[in-house]
Amino acid sequence: MAPVPAVIVTHNGPVTAQQRMWITMSAAPPGTVLGGLSAAESDGLTGFDPEGIWLVIPGSSYTPQGNLRRLPNDWNVHVRWSRVLGRADVNVNPAPPKTRRARSVVDAASERISERRARVLVLAAVQQRFTRPADLWDALSRRGRCRNRRIIVESILDATGGIESLPELEFEAIRLRLRLPRPTRQQVLRRTDGRYFLDNDWPQFGVRVEIHGIPHLEVQNWDSDLLRQNDLSIQGGGLLVFSSYAVRHVQDRVEAQLLRMFATRGYRP
Repeated sequence: MAPVPAVIVTHNGPVTAQQRMWITMSAAPPGTVLGGLSAAESDGLTGFDPEGIWLVIPGSSYTPQGNLRRLPNDWNVHVRWSRVLGRADVNVNPAPPKTRRARSVVDAASERISERRARVLVLAAVQQRFTRPADLWDALSRRGRCRNRRIIVESILDATGGIESLPELEFEAIRLRLRLPRPTRQQVLRRTDGRYFLDNDWPQFGVRVEIHGIPHLEVQNWDSDLLRQNDLSIQGGGLLVFSSYAVRHVQDRVEAQLLRMFATRGYRP
């Protein structure tokens, strides 16, 4: 590879991931910080592979036609520009400097990734106590328009576990669309841990539906696990549990399971 100015590797073995990061930072314009999943991983977020090196460059910097382009393609260096790199978003104390935890998560969730992965990133960051919902709101407020903003907002709401995270109107629209009877109880209940869930009860059919805002276990496959669990419950117990994400974004599965549950109990719309 072509040499990068001011960088000398004093061994002839493979360049380590840490050395790649430092070489990349040395090749970047002044004011560049480690960002996205690279910054998050270095701060302790687990379960997500950055798959490269993520940099945030000041918006006033030149387009890096030189040094960064001399780096090997398989290093997967990802460059993003930002005009918002003040102390509220950047921690200048560590070496190298990097975006703060909440900003790193928001930036990573704003990349060209699926809505599901963006949601998992936000929920996992809160679940691992990597950052707090309030800090995510603060970072997002300075981010401006960004990709996946709607799902990031929903996920922060879900992470709070509050009433506002429960999609009551969406579930009621599903119920009306399927011509299911009105539940005798449709109210938000509070668990002993302080989190909320929406409870819908049809005692005449032995059916109960709960909608949860955030998981208490591993979030990576939470939505899919709940839907698979419901498939088993349809034949046995009368409880269906949906995530708020499923009610909003996987309504075809939610509708199919509701119809099957009521059909097994003799209800015909």
